[in-house]
Amino acid sequence: MTKPNVTIQEFKHLKEQVTARMIQILTEEQNYSLEEAIDRIYTSSIYKKLSDPNTGLFFQSPRYILSYL
Repeated sequence: MTKPNVTIQEFKHLKEQVTARMIQILTEEQNYSLEEAIDRIYTSSIYKKLSDPNTGLFFQSPRYILSYL
C-alpha cells in the first residue's frame, strides 16, 4: 500500500470530520445516545485502523467505515 499524500494536519482534520459524521449517523439514524455513539466509535477496532494514516481509511465515506462496526 502506498503512503497517502496528505500532511499530518490534513490527516487529523479528515479523521476528525469522518469520526464526527459517524457519531452523527449513529445518534440520528440508529438512535444511539451521544455517549453511546462516542464510546462505540472510539473503542472500536475500526477506529484504530482509521487512526493509522497508512491505511487510507480516512478517505472513505463515514457510512462505509460504519459498515465495519
